[in-house]
Amino acid sequence: MKSHPVDSSANGGLVVRNKSGFSTLYRLIDLSLVTLMYYSCAVYFKSTIDSTSLILLFVNVICFQISAEGVELYRSWRGHRTPEMLRAAAITWALSILGTLTIGYFFVQNINTPPIVVLAWFATSFVVLIAWRFVMRKFLFHIRKSGMNSRRSIVIGATHLGANVALQIQQNEHLGIRFNGLFDDRDTSRLPHEMQNTVLGNIEQAIEMAKRNEVDYIYIALPMSAENRIRSILEQCSDTTANVYVVPNFFMYNLLNARWQTVGNVQALSVYDTPFQGASDILKRFEDIVLSTLILIMISIPMLFIAAAVKLTSKGPVIFKQKRYGLDGKQITVYKFRSMTTQDNGAVVKQATKNDARLTKIGGFLRRTSLDELPQFINVLQGRMSIVGPRPHAVAHNEQYRKIITGYMLRHKVKPGITGWAQVNGLRGETETVNKMVQRVEYDLDYIHRWSVWFDIKIVFMTVFNGFINKNAY
Repeated sequence: MKSHPVDSSANGGLVVRNKSGFSTLYRLIDLSLVTLMYYSCAVYFKSTIDSTSLILLFVNVICFQISAEGVELYRSWRGHRTPEMLRAAAITWALSILGTLTIGYFFVQNINTPPIVVLAWFATSFVVLIAWRFVMRKFLFHIRKSGMNSRRSIVIGATHLGANVALQIQQNEHLGIRFNGLFDDRDTSRLPHEMQNTVLGNIEQAIEMAKRNEVDYIYIALPMSAENRIRSILEQCSDTTANVYVVPNFFMYNLLNARWQTVGNVQALSVYDTPFQGASDILKRFEDIVLSTLILIMISIPMLFIAAAVKLTSKGPVIFKQKRYGLDGKQITVYKFRSMTTQDNGAVVKQATKNDARLTKIGGFLRRTSLDELPQFINVLQGRMSIVGPRPHAVAHNEQYRKIITGYMLRHKVKPGITGWAQVNGLRGETETVNKMVQRVEYDLDYIHRWSVWFDIKIVFMTVFNGFINKNAY
C-alpha cells in the first residue's frame, strides 16, 4: 500500500479551495445554455422574441434554480458515480419543465411563443445540460489523474476495512483523492501482519496534520466496538476544517439505499430502503408507462396470434394467472400465456425442467423465447410490475427461499420486472440449486443499489440483444 508524502504547501488546486466558486460556475453555465437554447430555437423556427415571450424563459430559470436546490444539483459530486450526477440534472430539468408549464398556463394568452419552439427548447436544453456535464466530468477525471484538482486524505484505523478504503482511494485516481497515509494508536505487534509497515503514525499525529490544514478528508475505519474511541476522535476532528467520514465495517455492503430520516428531533439511518422515493418514483413510473404503451402497440398483433395458437393446441385458458409477490412483499396477480397443461398456483409449485411432460405443444417454444411473458406488459400498465426489476417468483418459491437465503426478501423493495439484471447475465429459467438462486438474488440487490434510468435502458437493450432466448428456460 503506497502513501504520498505530506506536502504542507499543497493546496489541491484552486477549484478545491473555491467550492462555492465552482458551484457558481456550474449555475452560470446551466443558465447560459438554457437561455442560448431558447434563443436558438426561436431563431430556427423564426419566432418573434419580445418582452412577453421572455416570461416563459424567466419562469423556467426560477423553476430550474428552485428544483436544483431541492435535488442538490450543485453539491460536490466527487466520489459519486457519473450516472447519479446526470440523473440529478435530468430530474432538475424535468421538474423545471413541469413548473414552467404549470405557471405558464396562467400567462398563455400573453405568450406568443409557438408550441413547437417550446418543445424544441425543452428537448435541446435537456441534451446540452446532460452532454456538457458528461464532458466536464471526463475532463475533471483526466486532470485529477494528473494530480490537479485533488484533495488529500488519510485513514485512521489499520484494520482490514481501513486497508480496503486506502486501496479504493488509490485505485480510483479519477476521484482526485490522494492517499497520504494510514494512522493507528496500537503497537505494531498488534496490527495485522500485512499492515505493520504501512502505518505512518498515531492518531494524535493525524489530528495535528488536519489542524495544520494538511488533510482534506479523514476516513475513520475503526471497529464498531470502539464507539468511545470514535467519539473521542470526532471531538478532536471538530477542531479542524477537514471533512470527516466514519466507515463502519458492517455498512460496507449491507446498506440498501441508505438515507437519513428525521423522527421528531431524532435522526435515524435507514439500513434497507427503496431507491424509488419522491422524484425517482415518478420517473420510474413514467418510464414504465411510456415503454409498456409503446411495446404493447408493437406486439398487439403477435399477441393475438400467440393467443390463438395457445387456444388451438391445448385445452384451457389462454392466459395463466399466478399469484406472486410484488412491491413490499404484497401478493399480485401476474399474467402469462399458458404454456403448460397444469396451472400450479398453490403451496407447492414445481419449476419447469428440461423435456417437462407438462409443457403444451408450443409451451417449450414460448418459454425459451420468453414470448409467454408478453402479457406482463399489461401488469406494468396496471402498476403491479415494472419493465425492469427483479423477476417475480411463485409464492411457494418465495416462502422456500426466504428461509435459506439471507436478504432474499429485499428483492421486494422494488416492483418486480419483466426483465432484470440477473436475467441478462444468464440467470434465467430453472434454479435447480440454491447457489443459482443466491446468484440471482445478488444480481437483484446489485440492481437496487445501482438503479438509474440509464441502467434500466442498458438492461432493456441487453434483453433485446441477448436476453430473450436462453437455453436454461424450459
